[in-house]
Amino acid sequence: MGRNDPAAPDDPRPRPLSARSVVLSLLLGTHPPELPARELGRLLEGFDVGGSTLRAALSRMVAAGDLRRTDAGYRLSDRLLERQRRQDESVGPRTRAWDGDWELVVITATGRGPAERADLRSRLADLRLAELREGVWLRPANLERRLPAHLDEVAERGTARPGRPARELAAALWPLDAWSGTARALLGRVDRAARPAERLAAFAAVVRHLLTDPVLPPSLLPADWPGGALRSAYAEYRRELTGEVRARVRDA
Repeated sequence: MGRNDPAAPDDPRPRPLSARSVVLSLLLGTHPPELPARELGRLLEGFDVGGSTLRAALSRMVAAGDLRRTDAGYRLSDRLLERQRRQDESVGPRTRAWDGDWELVVITATGRGPAERADLRSRLADLRLAELREGVWLRPANLERRLPAHLDEVAERGTARPGRPARELAAALWPLDAWSGTARALLGRVDRAARPAERLAAFAAVVRHLLTDPVLPPSLLPADWPGGALRSAYAEYRRELTGEVRARVRDA
């Protein structure tokens, strides 16, 4: 497994979702991320989750800090709002024309324990940076974003123009062929999924995979890159699911 390969490559085969996963999937795709308890119950009936199972799951999720109980029902906790932001960004990443510059982050902090180092690596990967060598992270500067200020506490930031051809460097930093193959398998899976529970599980896998898309400039991607098709499929499903949620709430 390469340095920037996903820690656990997504398996496109069907995987049943727990009650917790179904609730989170529904709320993460809802804006604002809050639903009445009664409507959650009605929605989850369509995903093979019974009332007693849902009530137990909601209690555990509130206790664990996943959800907040409100006057209207249940809402994502502040901790999970960041996850929703990342999920939204994975579906509609903001990009700009690429001029050849690369973002560069060089870790300068020392004396950190294994847990701190692992957390920093995870945060840098979430920013769609890739590790060239120990402590040296970079990516094409084509994302319309600012790196978080907290990185200044542990790293030096800048821009660079590596000497290696950009397309060759991108292929070395990210497992593009593997990502593409999994994306195509997921597109086939969502086309075959018919029952609501199967479709929700399939698109949950799509979201997980989109979070690992490096969102590179088109000139650095292999031919027939399926990232756009995967985003379009999920966006259509989210519109479908949002329409169903609104209809159920309206008809309550």
